[in-house]
Amino acid sequence: MQEDLVFKALADPTRRTILDALFERDGRTLGELLTVVSATTEMTRFGVAKHVKLLEEAGLVTTRKLGRERLHFLNPVPIRLIHDRWIDKYTDPHITALVALKNQLEEEQ
Repeated sequence: MQEDLVFKALADPTRRTILDALFERDGRTLGELLTVVSATTEMTRFGVAKHVKLLEEAGLVTTRKLGRERLHFLNPVPIRLIHDRWIDKYTDPHITALVALKNQLEEEQ
């Protein structure tokens, strides 16, 4: 199921870093993504490529070949579908009020 692939992709901090980098600036090469990932963790080009492949399989990243380079782009639609299915329904006013009450009670302790 596509939804399971999206959850799996989002579960990994390296993949979330890649998605954040593409959100900041779309159309990055694998080398650029490696530079971004290497700022927080030691990883090889092959390791980043494996993460990008999983993101592509989940539909979160699309790739376009431009000359000799492959550019990677964020596709936010699967994240929005997860939001609409799993998150939005839990943000209704009653639940929001309960969370606010819980936070207030915990602060008073």
